[in-house]
Amino acid sequence: MALFRASLNHVAPFLTGVWHHVSMSNLVLLQFLLCPLVFIALLYNTAPYGRHFAPGWGPVLPNRLAWFLMEFPALLVIGIVLVCSQQDLRATVLIPWFMWSVHYGYRTLIFPALMRPSGKNFPALLVLFAISFNTLNGYNNAGALLANSSADEPLLSGHFLTGAAFFAGGFWLHFSSDRAIRNLRKDGFTGYRIPSGTWFNRVSNPNYLGEILQWLGWAILTWSWAGLAFALFTVCNLAPRAMANHRWYRQTFPDYPSGRKILFPGLF
Repeated sequence: MALFRASLNHVAPFLTGVWHHVSMSNLVLLQFLLCPLVFIALLYNTAPYGRHFAPGWGPVLPNRLAWFLMEFPALLVIGIVLVCSQQDLRATVLIPWFMWSVHYGYRTLIFPALMRPSGKNFPALLVLFAISFNTLNGYNNAGALLANSSADEPLLSGHFLTGAAFFAGGFWLHFSSDRAIRNLRKDGFTGYRIPSGTWFNRVSNPNYLGEILQWLGWAILTWSWAGLAFALFTVCNLAPRAMANHRWYRQTFPDYPSGRKILFPGLF
């Protein structure tokens, strides 16, 4: 572990020199190390919620409550760390914090409230894992924003504007794809149908693609190890589920569009 951290710190000046030079912390390193573990685990064991729900995972919670409990720490922790830091919070902190809060405000409050009934529950074990990860991730990214604030660099840098564009585009794709999925049940139907519209005509999981683009944008605009760790974890978490969803659609619906890709148009 020490050798891995040392090698990353060796190239840090080339990666973080635009705004700040921050050594790899143990907590950020832990987040990086979780990525391959989560990817391998989910590649062979699809997380049992939603269409993939399966008994045998212990106590369960109602879907809406589960999503609120999972996402709320991400909204709460970063705010507590920033407000309690007693540091001058510059625009390089406030604008990314606002973007983070828009995403997690949606995921914590609006997304669960708008969920259509499906009759499915959520394993409490997965909720506990998500709470732990979102607490860790919120803390790490708050530290990255505080490091940016102390660097006294201009806000309108190339990487900030590029990252903000990716984030905004990813959020729109994520939000619009969620809405398309909800509309499949607006007549009271509680089962599953083939989604269409927006980017569903190109890929099976545009909602996941939107999240990946968002956090790739976050990594670029914060230009930080914590942001990069979160972007990588998002891919490792969502790519295996995207493959499972695509396989499920093809097995469940004989007329599922054969040209629709898994996650990335024309690539995956």
